[in-house]
Amino acid sequence: MITRLTCACGTVHIDVEKAPIITTECHCASCRKAGERMAALPGGRDPRQPNGGTRFVLYRKDRARIEAGRSMLRAVRLTPDATTRRVVAACCNTPLFLEFKGGHWLSLYAGLWPVDSVPPTEIRTMTTGQDAALDGSVRSGARATAAFYARLLVAWVAMGFRSPEITVNGELHA
Repeated sequence: MITRLTCACGTVHIDVEKAPIITTECHCASCRKAGERMAALPGGRDPRQPNGGTRFVLYRKDRARIEAGRSMLRAVRLTPDATTRRVVAACCNTPLFLEFKGGHWLSLYAGLWPVDSVPPTEIRTMTTGQDAALDGSVRSGARATAAFYARLLVAWVAMGFRSPEITVNGELHA
């Protein structure tokens, strides 16, 4: 099964196939700061949830294809030497995905899915100190994080330990 995801204006198309590796809600300081910066872009959208977390749907890179609008991809980095980059569609500043340098997966922003079809969040990560803002409806903590890393490892093995590169067309300084 292929799911087509698009930016807000419809210029960028990303097709994902099969099931995601996992769906997460990240509460790290970097995701909170990046959400703030992306929301401040002209026409930007804030990927953060009311509880401060950022929802992601993680896919193997070999199961995600940019089918249209590749020239619109721009990286947003928190620092010039950051090993992670968030990628937005420059046409409308829609957050698209988070990518770790050398990673074999894409953390696609859950906001790309229509509200009624986004896969449910399975775990919360990086929640230390966030307990007051969280309702306990989603697993978090060391055991959930270990399961998260196990799924990433299984996906990497299935990909033959490959980490495909995704080219973007410059950087936005947010």
